[in-house]
Order: sequence, then C-alpha cells, then structure tokens
Amino acid sequence: MENFILSFQELGIGDVHKVGGKNASLGEMYQKLNPLGINIPNGFAVSAEGYRYFVSENKLGTFIQNELSQLDVKEFSNLQKISTAIKKRILEGEMPLILAKQIADSYRKLCELEGRELDVAVRSSATAEDLPGASFAGLHDSFLNISGEEKLNETVQRCFASLYNARAIKYRHDKGFDSAEIALSVGVQMMVRSDLACSGVTFSIDPASGFENIVLITGCWGLGENIVQGAVIPDEFLVFKPSLEKKKRAIVSKKMGSKTKTMIYSDRGGVQNLDTEPEKQKSWVLSEDEVEILARWAIQIEQHYHMPMDIEWAKDGNSGKLFIVQARPETVHADRDQFVMKEFKLLEKGKLLTTGYAIGNGITSGKVKILDSPAEADQLKEGEILLTEITNPDWDPVMKKAVAIITTKGGRTSHAAIVAREMGALAIVGAETALDTLRNGDVITLDTSAGKIGNVYQGELKWKVSEHNFKGINLPETKPMFILTDPEKAFDLSFFPNQGVGLMRMEFVINNTIRVHPMALVHFDQLKNEEEKAQIDAICSAYSDKKEYFIDSLSQAVATIAAAFYPKDVILRMSDFKTNEYANLLGGRQFEPKEENPMLGFRGASRYGHDRYREGFRLECLAVKRVREDMGLENVKVMIPFCRTPEEGRSVIKLMREFGLKQGEKGLEIYVMAEIPSNVILAEEFVKIFDGFSIGSNDLTQLTLGVDRDSEVLSELFDENNPAVKWMIAEVIRKVKSAGKKIGLCGQAPSDNPKFAEFLIGLGIDSISFNPDSFIKGIEQMNRAEKQKLDREN
Repeated sequence: MENFILSFQELGIGDVHKVGGKNASLGEMYQKLNPLGINIPNGFAVSAEGYRYFVSENKLGTFIQNELSQLDVKEFSNLQKISTAIKKRILEGEMPLILAKQIADSYRKLCELEGRELDVAVRSSATAEDLPGASFAGLHDSFLNISGEEKLNETVQRCFASLYNARAIKYRHDKGFDSAEIALSVGVQMMVRSDLACSGVTFSIDPASGFENIVLITGCWGLGENIVQGAVIPDEFLVFKPSLEKKKRAIVSKKMGSKTKTMIYSDRGGVQNLDTEPEKQKSWVLSEDEVEILARWAIQIEQHYHMPMDIEWAKDGNSGKLFIVQARPETVHADRDQFVMKEFKLLEKGKLLTTGYAIGNGITSGKVKILDSPAEADQLKEGEILLTEITNPDWDPVMKKAVAIITTKGGRTSHAAIVAREMGALAIVGAETALDTLRNGDVITLDTSAGKIGNVYQGELKWKVSEHNFKGINLPETKPMFILTDPEKAFDLSFFPNQGVGLMRMEFVINNTIRVHPMALVHFDQLKNEEEKAQIDAICSAYSDKKEYFIDSLSQAVATIAAAFYPKDVILRMSDFKTNEYANLLGGRQFEPKEENPMLGFRGASRYGHDRYREGFRLECLAVKRVREDMGLENVKVMIPFCRTPEEGRSVIKLMREFGLKQGEKGLEIYVMAEIPSNVILAEEFVKIFDGFSIGSNDLTQLTLGVDRDSEVLSELFDENNPAVKWMIAEVIRKVKSAGKKIGLCGQAPSDNPKFAEFLIGLGIDSISFNPDSFIKGIEQMNRAEKQKLDREN
C-alpha cells in the first residue's frame, strides 16, 4: 500500500515535487534549523501523490481538463464559472479510505507525541509554489484551529479544491504554468497559540528597495492572517544585520501600527476578528530582545537557503516562545537589475489628500474607482486607480487592471503590498483617511517615489522620469557624496555608486518627524500654550520621559541613513535652524527670541552652549551617542555649522565631550562648516580644532558678497563663480590641505557648471556632495574634470 504521508522529519528542500514548496521548506527547516535553536512546529504533509490518488479515485481528471480547455484566456469571462464547477466536484468527491486513514493516523501520532489533542493549521502547498519568481501568495486556501480526525480530513479536501480557485487558475496562466502538471500537497502543522499573543511577517531584506543589510519585521496582536490580508496596520521594526553581528543594539527604526483588529480562535472552531483594546493598540507587540531573536533567525534562514526569504512567525501565548511557521523565497527582487534605477520627481505642487505606506517607486495619475469587493471588477476601467479597504487573493485579477492601488488598511507585508510589488504596480497601503477624502471619479496623482510614505495629491500633476544606468560607471578619485535630508530615501539611494553622505541635515528630521522644539520637551511642565501642550503630550504618548521621544526619534533617523551607507562616512550636521524656524516647531515660540535678521543671528555653534538651548543640544548629542555606541554605527561623523570663532569651536568640542561625544574616541571625527569668511581667514586656527571641513558654498557666497540668497531682487548677484567667492574657496582648501586635514564641498554648482567642478578638483578637494537629483550628473562632471586635470599634467 502506497504511503501518502510524509512527516516533517522526512522532508527536505529537494522534495518540492512531492509536497510543494511550502511543505518542503517546513520539512527542511524542521530538520536543519530546529537543531540550531530556531523553533519550528512539528507536523506532516499529505503528498501530491495523495492529491492525485484522490483525483483518480473520484475519476475527476478528464472532467477537470475538459473544464479548463473551455477557459476564455483573453477576457477570462468564464473564469469564475469554471472554478466553481471544478471545486464543486472536488468537494462532492469521497475521501478514499486509505488516504483518510493515513491522515487520521498521522494526526493521532502527532497528538501522542505532544500528549494532548492538538489544534492544527492546515495549509495548501502546490508543487509550483514558493519558487523564486513566483510566490503564489495566498492563492490556495489555508485553515486554522482545526481539531479532530473527521474535521481534518474534510479540511484536507477543501485544500484540494482550492487548487482551482479562480485566482489560482488565472495566476498559473499568467505565469505560464500548466495546470495539468501541478498537484497540491497539504501541510498539517501544530498550531501556535498566537491568538493569545502575536504574530507577523519577516523579510530578510528590505522588500521595498531590496537593501540586503536590513531585516524587516512586522507584527500584530493575535493571528497573523490580519497582516497577510492587510486588515491591520502592524508594528514595524528595521534591524541592521552588521549591528546584530556585533551584538549591538540593532533596531535602527521602529514604527507603531494601529493594530485595530485581533484575530483569535472561535469557540465554535475557526477564527473570529475582534476589536483590539485601546491600550494594546498603543503597545509594541514584541520586546526589543524578541525582535532581535527573530532577526537572527531570519539571517540564519536566509544563509541556509542562500537567498532572501519571506518568513511568517508566531508567538505562543501559553509558553511565550517564538516560532517560525513558514518561509518562502522573496520573489520581488529575484530578477532585479541593480544597475538600473528610475528616478521620479513631481514638477508641481498639489493639495495633499491622504498618505500611507508606499509600495513601488513611481508616480501616476488617474481617476479613483472605489470597489467594495472583487465581484464589482467589471466597474473598474483600464487606467483607473483602485481604492478599497483591504485585498485578498480574489482581488488579484482586479488589481492587474488598475493603474495603481490604494487600500485603507494593511502594512508593507500585506497581500496588497506583496502582489503590487510582484506585478510591478504602484500602491499605497494603510491610507487610513482615503475613503474620507477621495470620491469616485476624482482625478488624483499618486506618488510613491519619496520613500516609505506614499502621497496622494488632488488633480493631475506633472512629473518627470529619469533613468540611471550605473553599469560601467567609474567613480572619480575625488569622493562623490550625497546631501541627504530624508531617511526614507536612504536605502534606495544606497544603490547609487557613491562614497557616503557628505551632509545629512538634522533639521529635516526635527521639522518633519519630531515636530517639537527640544526645549519644550525639556521644560514640558512650564509650557504656557495649553493647546500645544496637549499636542506634544499626544505625540509623546508612548514615552514616559518626553526627552526620550526626541532622542529616540532622532537616533532612528540618523541610524537609518548610517545603516544604508555603512561602512562609508555619514557626516551629520548638528541642528542649524534659525530662530524663526525653531519658533515654528511645537512649543517653540516660548523659547526663541525674535530677531530682525535670523540668518545672521542666534544659530549654529552659538546656540549650543547658551542657556536658551544647551539642554536641547544635549539631546542631540545623546541621540548621536546612541547611534555610534549603542548601535555600533561608528561611520557617523558630526559637523558643527556656523562656527564664527575658534574660541566658539573649542567651546563646542568641550561641551560635546561633557555630553558623551569625545573627539577621537572610537574614531569620532568632528568637522566644521566653512561658510563664514572668518572660517577662511582664520583657517589655520580652525584646523587645530576640527578633523575636517565642509565648504557651505551658499552661505559663504552670501556672506562674501553681502547678498541675501533669498532675495529675488539680488538673485543675479548671487554667484558662486564670482572671483571673490572662488578666492575664498581656494584659500580655505589650500590652508586645510596644507595642514593635512580633509575638506569637501556641499552645493549645486559643481553639477551645474563643469568649470566649477574642474576648479575644485584642480585644487585637490577631497569630496563633493550633491543632492540626489543631480548626483549622477555630478559624477559625470567630476570624471570629466579629473580627466582634464590628468591631460594637463601629462
């Protein structure tokens, strides 16, 4: 008698033809990774031969082939009808006694091993499933909380029928698989009681960019189906692999999701979805130690399979143990050409209507079509933007018609996100306000090019697309570096040929992420504006110490950029707001003087030791210390802006040491901006204090020529090519290089003007930093300038 059951102990990755990709992977992990300390729930698989035996005994083969032969492969108009007919016949079939007994006996044996009646998860695993390039994500059915032999056999038969779900038939056709060659295995796995705890999805790379040094972990309360279906916005953690290897604090970023639903087992069998208690919505689903355990497991699984992996995890509420319940190859970046990148940029400003998690990189526009279910697919016209609450695999054919997708629920590992990536479509998921702000027929522009957050704007805006091909591009000897503001773009930009970040502007993070004046956090109890006080209290609700909100938020932003470019230098400029800009932060007006000329006022180094800001600067330093020392990202250097005198420079260095940032310790370098004529005139004094210089060409031009760079009337006089400005630049480069220190320049001129790039390189400047949109052009100018210099020397 043929045995149709294979235990996980018998299975390995070479058994895909026997039990499908999902079950082969579970067996492989149970055998090879369980001994390494990765918890994998035990179970068994009903083989593909068991499915074929069922089909043969019920004489279904010819019927299925006849039905499929009638499929309309152009419009798929009869897809649902054919799917329903095949599934009905399979469900009406009889489970052969031999197969039913083997399933029951294996279930009983599993129960005996555990010493109790088990609830099990019953999962479909097609023989072409979970292969690189084809995820088959969610196309076939899985069932949770199944117990008893009779119920188990009935559920296995339901899995068999799901091989002919309409979405599965369509997917196989699109991917070029022959349905006659594919069979379905069924995995039966001990249930982890995550309904009493939490669960989620882990990617061993960043799924949005393909950045390989990050592990992404998402989690929600209860069963993980809510994440897969996109029914909730989960907690999200980014873990940096090198920090983990160095046993440093490895979570570089975390974002709390709303987690509004909790899926639990139902007393009647199956599951039910309940509203999450408010206090649990505001609590992290995992501790930092648990996040790091899952990240380590993800790395081990990735190393075992020699490819990026998409992993499902669950925490048992009874034992408190974490488990891996599924792992499959990450399919989106398998065939990505990392040398080619498209860059999108909006050319117009529009009214922002809603935001969510950005999936894909691009911009598109179209009319909104709101659908409540895939049954309304005929209402969606080609080129329209689909808006719905959540999607499941039944939506796949509908999603392919849409020019873009918006869901009000879900995170970056939801079904909508995974399928959109696989299709190469643009999507914004978790746009919670979309149904409040968008109506059927609205013309909108959807922008997912600005990082992790996607934006929806009113109307049809203009944009441009640039394609960059890095293949064969040579880096100049002079270091090309980035000017960066937004951490959300860091992973994507890391793929550009570069030598790191020459200027990270802290102000962007404070203004866009933190939004609160640091001194308002230090002196929260003294705030006079009750409305702002309430806003700040709400923003900091997850922190018992409001100062920690600033330190944590800033350190995450800096760490994200530092991780993206590790081990290359990331030079972080300490805050350089003017008083009028600081005053616009929440709580800011109470702590800022009103100045007639803020550009030349209380800014930069002058603020740091002053009573008005000293404690705010301390928070900045503590954030940097956390990134460098706790997280191990020692590639972060710091830079002091608008330092008017050497005495001021020495004072700041001393203050930083007091706040835990000691120059030279663990390679800490402290740079200064060369942007004031005094920095040039007294450069011999400044080089004794600082480790390096960065020429701020905008302020240096302004202060050399006495021209307000924001003045429209004087705009023609503002010119970095003015002989006086070029003399200043040449002089500071000469003095700094003579002292053996490093000097770079941050500014637009070298990318716009080949002669300016030639001028800088001729002087022996060490680095030039560019904004991302002019980076490739800047490298081209640098290469051209270096060649001309070489030609002259020869």
